[in-house]
Amino acid sequence: MDTTSTATQIMAGIEVPATPIVGQAIEYAREKCEPYLFNHVVRSWLFAARLGQLQNLEHDTEVVAVGSLLHDITLNEAFAGPRRFEVEGADLARSFVTEAGFDKRRAQLIWDSVALNSTPSIGLYKEAEVALCTAGICFDVVGLQYGRIPSGEVRKIVDEFPRLGMKSRMTNRFCCIARSCPETSYDNFVHDFGDRFVPGYRAPSSVDLVMNAPFDE
Repeated sequence: MDTTSTATQIMAGIEVPATPIVGQAIEYAREKCEPYLFNHVVRSWLFAARLGQLQNLEHDTEVVAVGSLLHDITLNEAFAGPRRFEVEGADLARSFVTEAGFDKRRAQLIWDSVALNSTPSIGLYKEAEVALCTAGICFDVVGLQYGRIPSGEVRKIVDEFPRLGMKSRMTNRFCCIARSCPETSYDNFVHDFGDRFVPGYRAPSSVDLVMNAPFDE
């Protein structure tokens, strides 16, 4: 259920908002993302929107749109840390919507949607907007909840916004982060790509961090 009063459009068969901020977010994502990544963020948005519709879930459709579209704006060659790419992206996304007039609550929902986009064990249990962004993104990346959307609808979305070798391209991007900014990967999923694909990559052990904490017992 849409809790915003907005104009709508149909994209790949899915009804989504057609407001100025959504249009601006589309263009910002197109500017920051390679074609495969742009298609990914659009698909993530459409999957998120459809999951919300199928569940009749009350939510702010603009927040879901912008959060999904901007969730990977730092997953590019310009990324240089010093924090994990999701946090850097969340700050950029929050600034983007604040400048566009979003209030603090909606801007914070955007921040959470971007910062938690790869942490479904948290994101799926937050506000409806954050949970839907997380679900749409994870649907597209790993097939989470894949059976919830009819297969014909999924095919239509993928046909209109093709994957363009996303698995290999995204793997290469994660490996670049693990090589160039390893300190940003130790507590997120990029760690797994570093472990498997990057020679010499080694993340510190959480066990060692706990055991070496500077406190007497």
